[in-house]
Amino acid sequence: MAQQQTGSYHHGNLRAALVDAGLALVRIGGPDALSLREVTRAVGVTPSAAYRHFANRQGLLGAVAVAVQDRMADAMLERWPDGTGAEAARARLRAVGTGYIAFAQSEPGWFAAFFAPEDASPDGGTHLTDRAPPFVLLTQALDSMVEAGALTPASRQGAEWPCWSAVHGFAHLASTGPLRHLSGPEQDALALATVETIIEGICARS
Repeated sequence: MAQQQTGSYHHGNLRAALVDAGLALVRIGGPDALSLREVTRAVGVTPSAAYRHFANRQGLLGAVAVAVQDRMADAMLERWPDGTGAEAARARLRAVGTGYIAFAQSEPGWFAAFFAPEDASPDGGTHLTDRAPPFVLLTQALDSMVEAGALTPASRQGAEWPCWSAVHGFAHLASTGPLRHLSGPEQDALALATVETIIEGICARS
């Protein structure tokens, strides 16, 4: 193990400590703020120690993106309702959409790192896959709508993509685009209207 420099790292899980330090940097400055040198300095190890866990900065960025996705999923689950029936199923889909947007509004630095570049992915692919926790929750919410009779199987086909496109586009407008100048209540009202419109839209498809 590399010699400890500042005392901030105490022989624990170095990989997790590096990711946590990367999350702290990205949270403030976005993906461009991520630096292996700064991360290892924060953890208190030599820069060479990071290469035991990440081949380069891109590898660390990929791990940070995965951690960001986990945190977004947690934000969605805070809004995730229990219950059965059509209204509960719609509420779960609403929770996914509004949770996604709220995360982007409150954590713009992390949101900017949500999709790591393809060459930054730990598994060599992009993070827009069925393994990404927010995507899993979206598909579960849509499937529960079918089970509850709120969405037909035909309408369910491919519905995740218009849902994701709508909320992701609004999230960008609200976090870094022209809607960022609106007040919190105004943003929240428009976010809910966007989510409700896409839910109505997919339910109306034949």
